[in-house]
Amino acid sequence: MSELYTRYPSLNPCKEDIENAIKTIIACYENGGKLLLCGNGGSAADSLHIAGELMKGFLKKRPMSEEKRAEMKKNAPEIPDEILDKLQEGLPAIALMDSAALFTAFLNDVDPDLVYAQGVNAMGREGDVLIAISTSGNAKNCHAAALTAKAIGMKVISLTGEGGGKLAGTADVAICVPEKETFKVQELHLPVYHELCARTEEYFYEK
Repeated sequence: MSELYTRYPSLNPCKEDIENAIKTIIACYENGGKLLLCGNGGSAADSLHIAGELMKGFLKKRPMSEEKRAEMKKNAPEIPDEILDKLQEGLPAIALMDSAALFTAFLNDVDPDLVYAQGVNAMGREGDVLIAISTSGNAKNCHAAALTAKAIGMKVISLTGEGGGKLAGTADVAICVPEKETFKVQELHLPVYHELCARTEEYFYEK
C-alpha cells in the first residue's frame, strides 16, 4: 500500500488522477513507448529529475536480464562482464529541455512558444506519453506541446497546481495539486512524481 496519501493527506483529492497517470505510463511502456517531459524553471528541473529516476534504478537495482546479457554478449563478445554487471535496465524518458541546441535554435529562429512542441513533433510517436509540468497550468510552450502530442496520438499527463489551467483541459490525465503559490505547488509535485516513478518501477522490476 502506498504511503503517499498518509504522508501527504492533502493529495487525497488527487488520488484517482495519480492512479490513472500510473496506469497510463505503464501502458505506454508495455507497448514499447517512451515518455517525453517538459516544464519551465523549477518544473524543467522536475522534468529532468523524473527522467533520471526512470532511466536507471530508483528504489530497485534493476539488473539486466540474463536474456539481454546473452544478446549483448552475442552482439559484442568483447564486452567485459564488469560492464554488464553494472548496467541497469532503464525506462526511456526524455526531458525536452535537455536538447539545448534544438531548444535555442528553434527559440531564436522560429518561435519561443513552440520549442517543446517541436521536440514533441520530432521525437513523439503515437502511443508515447507527454508529461507537461506547469504550476499554473498555463505555460504557453507546455500547452503547445500538449496540443501537438494529442495531434500525434500521444497521451498527455499534466501536473499543475489548483485549477489546472489550460493544460488540465487538454490533458488525458490532469493532476492538479491543491496549492496555488508556485513553491507550494512544487513541494507537492515532488512526492507525486516520485510516486509515479516508484510505482512504475515496481510494476516492471520485482526485485
